[in-house]
Amino acid sequence: MGHDCDGTVSNTISDTRNSLLLRLPDRADIDAWDQFVDVYQPLIFRLARSKGFQEADANDIVQEVLLAVSKSIHRWDHEPNKGRFRDWLYKIARNLMINFLTRRKHLPLGQGGTDLVRLLNDQVDPNHEDSAASREFDIEYRRQLYMIAARHVRHDVRVTTWQAFQRTSIEGLSIAEAAQVLAMSEGTVVVARCRVLARLRDTVKRLEGESPNEK
Repeated sequence: MGHDCDGTVSNTISDTRNSLLLRLPDRADIDAWDQFVDVYQPLIFRLARSKGFQEADANDIVQEVLLAVSKSIHRWDHEPNKGRFRDWLYKIARNLMINFLTRRKHLPLGQGGTDLVRLLNDQVDPNHEDSAASREFDIEYRRQLYMIAARHVRHDVRVTTWQAFQRTSIEGLSIAEAAQVLAMSEGTVVVARCRVLARLRDTVKRLEGESPNEK
């Protein structure tokens, strides 16, 4: 029997759903902010760490970015032709990282502080479709969504079903090798793997809340 599932987990992720963004200006909407933080807090933290910030400083930057978003989200234009939300968010994070470094009390003189400022200042405009910085941010966003989806799906399937997916799709074992390790038939491994992939696709779509107005 073939080992291919009916489709693969798509790498094309739309921008944050408009329905969630429209709810964020209401600071009393705890559920909307919980969803937003679940996706973007780790994303901003990894971005700061990738630019050379220490863990404590990266955590401080995350809080500053989230606070800035909460204060300015009502000014972000949701129209598709006005640019993507992630590009707007990236610019906020980038500017706050530069501000953080240039504050006298935080500037790590003699420890690469000037180099970090130069690195951030030299980033290509994230509104440009070929921006390396924008692509990096998109990759991290995509990774975070699948991590969240995997967390949900893992608790919704049987242990052996998840193990079949993990052995083949994450650890890279062949179907035959996974079947031997898990004491399952190859057919069962294929079915389990495809079932998890399908659930991941569905969960990511649900998290994104795909709509015709999204980019």
